[in-house]
Order: sequence, then structure tokens, then C-alpha cells
Amino acid sequence: TRIEVVTEGILTRQLQRDPALDGVGLVIFDEFHERSLQADTGLAFVLDAQRHLAPDLRILVMSATLDGAALARLLEGAPVISAPGLSYPVETRYAERPSTEFLDRQAGAAVRRALRDDEGDILVFLPGAGEIRRVERSLAELDLGSNVHVRPLYGDLSREAQDLAIQPARPGERKVVLATNIAETSLTIEGIRVVIDGGLERRARFDPRSGMSRLETARISQASADQRRGRAGRLAPGVCHRLWTEAEHRALLPFTPPEIARADLAGLALELACWGTRDAGSLTWLTPPPPGALSQARELLQALGALDAAGTATAHGRELLGIGAHPRLAHLMLGAKLA
Repeated sequence: TRIEVVTEGILTRQLQRDPALDGVGLVIFDEFHERSLQADTGLAFVLDAQRHLAPDLRILVMSATLDGAALARLLEGAPVISAPGLSYPVETRYAERPSTEFLDRQAGAAVRRALRDDEGDILVFLPGAGEIRRVERSLAELDLGSNVHVRPLYGDLSREAQDLAIQPARPGERKVVLATNIAETSLTIEGIRVVIDGGLERRARFDPRSGMSRLETARISQASADQRRGRAGRLAPGVCHRLWTEAEHRALLPFTPPEIARADLAGLALELACWGTRDAGSLTWLTPPPPGALSQARELLQALGALDAAGTATAHGRELLGIGAHPRLAHLMLGAKLA
């Protein structure tokens, strides 16, 4: 048996080249609760391929927090297998009252309390690199002791800097990791016994008025909060400090809104056209793409010459898809190459 590990984007590339996935017996979607646009697209394509080209192809969807019943219905009654992992109890502490302070100040104060009252390394969830740098600077101004090391962790850091955050602290030392969502599901950091959760994350949202996506800071869902909380109980009993009240927690969305409901769908529209699908409703989706956003995406693709008037992918459109960038950027790169 050979196991090939790929991103969801690579999976869609493979499906476009070989819709039947010749030689593949099982497709596993891991961490599906993240609900990325590429994951939803990949699952829709695999289900379509299973229905029409490869009836023996098996599908396994794995998730830590997703609504399993809804997914089972989508997969036509697939069995749901629960496999609880080993975890230790985590005490959850909420803020006593809503705070009007900036998040970086709240997080800095929580780190100081945790260093004083709790044992083990500390993982702080912050929405972005800007907040991480501000908290890092504020902690650097304090006398935390020579045995306490503050380590930032986000995607744009060098490999060496990320390794410093992930590596276990040496005996007698403590580590404070300031991280974005990269530490929520993508990796495990050794030694973490305390989680401080700011309750916010950055999400890309498509603005139909400008035709562009922008990052917005939003509240996390209850499912994300539970996922973050669990990071404190991987190795021993832990503590999770939530920088919001228990009443505010009950008002959070149960699950994170899927990317397909808020993203720029130009790339998806091109994928669908190259897949040979004019009607997105003919595929099976956990969350169908919004018709308005999809229509606007097709108008853009027609303006770029990627689709013809009937909505069929042109040769130029297939060339854009092969580049792997957003259709706007791919069109620009091809134009620069020809100039």
C-alpha cells in the first residue's frame, strides 16, 4: 500500500488531470472541519467521480469538531466512527466581565498571571502577526526572568524561528508561544500546559463591491475554542484562560463558517468550468456556493477570456488553471510572458 499525502489544492489538480483517479482506492480528507474552499471542492469532485467514473473509490472524512451527522447524510448514510484520543482534563477559566482593553494588553496580563499561578509552557492564541509582535514587545519590557523565553509562531516566520517555538523548553526553563491559528490544528507544540485564548482570528472575506478579498478580524466559533482548549491537555492536566466571559461564549457560533460562503469564487468557477460543470448544483456540497458570488466570478472569467459566452472553459482558461494562482494573477502573468 502506498500513501500519498497532498494538499487539497494538489488533489484538485490531480482530479482535473485524471477524474477517475486511476490506481487510487481511498481518498482521505483530514482536518475537514477547517472547511477550506479547496477541501469542499475536492470532496465535491471526488463524490462526482465516484458516482460516474469510479464506483469502487472509497472516501474517508476525518474531523475533530465537525457536525458528523450532516456529513454522514452528505455521504449517503456513511457510518460515523468516533475515536476519542487520549486527553487530560483541562480547567477552563473565563473572564469575570467583558473587557474594553486592547487584546494585546489583555493577553500580556494573562501571560503574567499564568506564569505566576500555573505550571508548564504557555500557548497564546492571537489573530495575526501584528498582535503577536505587540505582545512580544510588551513582554520584553517586563522582567519575566532569565528562564522564560517568548517565541512567536506564524506562517511568515523563518523555519528556524518556527522551530524554536515548536521545540520543547529545556529543563528549568519555560516557554511562552505567541501563535496564530497555525497552532490550532496544524501542529502540536511539546510541553504546553496552559492555553490563553484571545478568541479572535483573521478570515478572508470577499467584498462584492470591490471585487476583491480583504482580511477581517472575527470571533472564533465554539468549535475552534474547544480545539484550542484541547492543546492544553495533550501531555498532562492543563488550564485554558479564555479572554471573554461565559455569557459571551454561549453567543459564539457553534462552528466556523465555511470558506466557500465568504470567499472569492473566481478560482472555484474556473475549476467547475474545467471540470465540465456549468451548474454547481449538479454536484454534492456540504455548503453550496452562493449563486450571487458564483455569477460574479463567472462574469470576471468571461472578461478575462477564460470562459466563453456559454460558460465553457476556453483554452486560455485551462491555461490559467494550470498556473495555480488566482485567475486575475494568472492572466496577468501570462500577459507579461507574451508582452
